[in-house]
Amino acid sequence: MVNNVRVSDDDQEPAKRSDKPSTLRRITFWFGVSLLTAGLSLLGYVAWELWGTNIIAERHQREITSQLQEDWAAGSGCDEFCPQGAASALIRIPKFGKNYVIPVLEGATEDNLNKGAFAHFANTAAAGQVGNYAVAGHRVTHGEPLRHMPDLRPGDEVIVETRTDTYTYVLDTNPNDLVISFTGVWVLEPVPHNPNPGGPEPRQVAGQHLITLTTCSEIFHTDNRMIAFGHLIQDVKKSKLHPVDP
Repeated sequence: MVNNVRVSDDDQEPAKRSDKPSTLRRITFWFGVSLLTAGLSLLGYVAWELWGTNIIAERHQREITSQLQEDWAAGSGCDEFCPQGAASALIRIPKFGKNYVIPVLEGATEDNLNKGAFAHFANTAAAGQVGNYAVAGHRVTHGEPLRHMPDLRPGDEVIVETRTDTYTYVLDTNPNDLVISFTGVWVLEPVPHNPNPGGPEPRQVAGQHLITLTTCSEIFHTDNRMIAFGHLIQDVKKSKLHPVDP
């Protein structure tokens, strides 16, 4: 004989209540996993930007520099008239150390900059020529060729080597004194003139040989640009010294 046992609603309630904490725990667990995954992804992205891009760009720097030197030794390569993307020069800044050498690629494109190179602005003068030789470089990530630009001061040298010449420029301005918007294209003019009265300018003389360095004004992303101007003081061509009037 089977006894009919009635299970009251009160007897079932504990089982129902026990399901709720279990569901809450699962939600909390997966929410935590999502946050952890997002955090790791963000850390991975930051690590790649700060270190990974530098590793890749430094490899490009070495490869481009080596190939350019081989081309020059073989009597080939370009200097004044180079197609976009071509390597046209090597830049050395003694203040940044004796091993500092960065290739210059034609065209201020993101691809050129991301190779850790200096990018030569189109429609500005060629290295050593009359006008304004204007180049840009990353300050952080992708090789960081101008990471220490704020350390530069008037009188510091920027040496630009091409297939036929080695040009020595000397800086006239402190880069910390001139920060402009990325829209300030006046710095690329053949004879730049600061539209802000009293602002830093290069030593402006008609027919002068100028150089302009430009990079981000802050260590992380910014739309502002830090600028340094300089002028040519020396041209070494095939072991002959050719002083240039400042």
